[in-house]
Amino acid sequence: MHYIDPSRENFAAFKALPRDEPMQLLNMIRYRDVAAYPEDHALAGQGWSGEQAFAEYLIRVVPFIERLGGGIVWQGRFEGVITGPADFEWDRVFIMGFPAASAFLALVTDPDYKADVVVHRTAAVLDSRLVRYGA
Repeated sequence: MHYIDPSRENFAAFKALPRDEPMQLLNMIRYRDVAAYPEDHALAGQGWSGEQAFAEYLIRVVPFIERLGGGIVWQGRFEGVITGPADFEWDRVFIMGFPAASAFLALVTDPDYKADVVVHRTAAVLDSRLVRYGA
């Protein structure tokens, strides 16, 4: 099973947690081979890879996050598994920090984010995990 967006139950559980405390989100992303844009999107059929579409998503989302007082806290380049299966299934792993969960909720409910940004993430991602940790 692949996960791109949160389930209704997981998002409800997230919203029930404190909204005024700093938090960090562990992001684990597996890309599609070819980005899957909606047919009516300008990039539909252009042959972009999932990696290219996710790079476009990051270019567009980071300014939103920074305006909310957050940012990418850590990102690195995969080099190898020490504990666990040798086949690591994630193409990109990074941590985003937010001054409060309310800032993340402001991001995902922003009409401009919903209209112009998240489409690139959806087109890019084959599977993902987004995990909240307290700061």
